[in-house]
Amino acid sequence: MAYYDNIRLEKGMYAVSGKSFTKVLEEMDPSENYRGTQLEGLDAFERQLKRFDIKVSGGRSDMVEKFFSTATSSALFPEYVKRAVVSGLNDSNILEQIIAAKTYIDSLDYRSITSSRDDEELKPVAEGSTIPATTVKTQENLVKLYKRGRLLVASYEAIRFQRLDLFTVTLKQIGNRIARSQLEDAVNVLLNGDGNENPAKEVELAGESLTYQDLINLWGEFDEHEMNTMLVDTQAMMKLLALEELKDPATGLNFQGTGKLSTPMGANLYKSIAVPAGKLIALDKRSALEMVTVGDVGIEYDKLIDRQLERAAITATYGFAKIFPDAVRAMDLN
Repeated sequence: MAYYDNIRLEKGMYAVSGKSFTKVLEEMDPSENYRGTQLEGLDAFERQLKRFDIKVSGGRSDMVEKFFSTATSSALFPEYVKRAVVSGLNDSNILEQIIAAKTYIDSLDYRSITSSRDDEELKPVAEGSTIPATTVKTQENLVKLYKRGRLLVASYEAIRFQRLDLFTVTLKQIGNRIARSQLEDAVNVLLNGDGNENPAKEVELAGESLTYQDLINLWGEFDEHEMNTMLVDTQAMMKLLALEELKDPATGLNFQGTGKLSTPMGANLYKSIAVPAGKLIALDKRSALEMVTVGDVGIEYDKLIDRQLERAAITATYGFAKIFPDAVRAMDLN
């Protein structure tokens, strides 16, 4: 079994079907072999960084050109880029707070499932009688998949002397923008449906402006589900915060301590520019939305390894499907 400082790194490790670069490395150099050693806690990629003495974070991080000091170490650069982008994608990502399930697929055709709402009450079953059934079936239409990404436009000469710590911040911003696009697509599906005639039911305001009673009415719309999450834009957030009932001291203390807001109904409140102006989306995050992902974040590894950074694409392919349409409601506060 190969030891971490004797492994031969090459481009082909990125092209193994169904496996990431790190997964391929782990199979060649399992982390379990390092239990009880100084390298315990590092994954296979991090051990390779140690092998070539590449420091990617901190004030004394190395320069970008350190990855290209040898032909072998250059193979690590795409994985570093990918990890930085994914880190930015995951930072403060509201999407993770609203999806009930994440499905990974390896094709471009996918149908989600749904169940009939008939006879779901668990009624007493008399001896010899038929047990009520819940029908689970695939949706009529395929999940629409989106390919979102950014081009990394920079010459190697322009970035070779930049510290990796600073370059990581730039890459995280790419991930952050991909995450914003994903949230916009998720919001669109929550509001307008996934193509299977399942848009969100609109709950009307009782008067001309938002009142606390309107929130109670919205909460009352969730019969078989729980309203535990609310999405709003800045305009809607300001209207919510103007309600006396949301000026509760405990709510304020929670906001000061965590930066997060909750409503008196117990629903977590998230603000995002991905939500249309003046719109409030309420949902049960446990049963409303499924995210479908094709593979992992895509990196044009060959260009990065060959220092052709001028137009190297970083992409993600994904889609969204509604699981239970009744788990989503919308309200226009305009």
